[in-house]
Amino acid sequence: MCYQYTYMPMATFCTYDYACSVDEEWKFLYRSRWTRVKVLYIITRHVPFFLIAIGLCLKLTTNESLNECRILTNIYSGFSQLSITCSEFFFVLRTCALWNNNRIIFVAMLFVLFANLAIFIGIRFTDIASLQITTSAIPGIPGCYSSLPSLQFVSYIFLFAFQLGLVSLTLVRVIQSWRTAKGHLHAVLEKHNMLYYACGLFLSAMSVLMSMLFSDSPYYTIVKDLQVFILAILATRMHLHLWHIDRHMHSSDALVYISMIDVSLEDITV
Repeated sequence: MCYQYTYMPMATFCTYDYACSVDEEWKFLYRSRWTRVKVLYIITRHVPFFLIAIGLCLKLTTNESLNECRILTNIYSGFSQLSITCSEFFFVLRTCALWNNNRIIFVAMLFVLFANLAIFIGIRFTDIASLQITTSAIPGIPGCYSSLPSLQFVSYIFLFAFQLGLVSLTLVRVIQSWRTAKGHLHAVLEKHNMLYYACGLFLSAMSVLMSMLFSDSPYYTIVKDLQVFILAILATRMHLHLWHIDRHMHSSDALVYISMIDVSLEDITV
């Protein structure tokens, strides 16, 4: 039953985060030129709000609407994976920018990212027949619930491995920059946005751990959903942070921060 009450705190948290950065976001949306990355930012930023709306609909569905429950559950699952994929794409672009838009690294990371997406879709279709959708058994209390796909933890293991690879690639660049600049390590870590990477890796590790220890517990579902929301916030916050730094810095150090804002995606895909 505790899972039923998680959407309101998530909605409050996402709304609070949006309210805290609304001025910076509107500046970015109004002043930055339109690129594919900007469209990706808008999608990544607003998909969590669609998830909250769908989640609230799931918890308010009447006991007679079993078919509606199944449809909403599948939609929620699809949007969750879309949010994760879009969020991770920002980390791919940032990592690629740190490696001077290396085409091989970019293609390899994209291959792994979309392979994880294909694994999720395959698992979803494999387990769709055995997926149990139920409504509340308590009269007068709405809401529908679903069992977790038995192999879903596999996609989160792949996601953890993918994020570990991103962290490793970024750490290599951190060490190289630190040795070259001979400055403070924490300053180099901050320039390379390691806090964002570390938070994403920690959330993936928690999801994998919860899936292996408490796969039938509602707490696993809460951690899994929390990962989706936090990843979206981390990715968009990182991009917003880099964009504002790029606007205010004109020295050679600004190149450290320039990531996927307007240049990298076009440079790589040409």
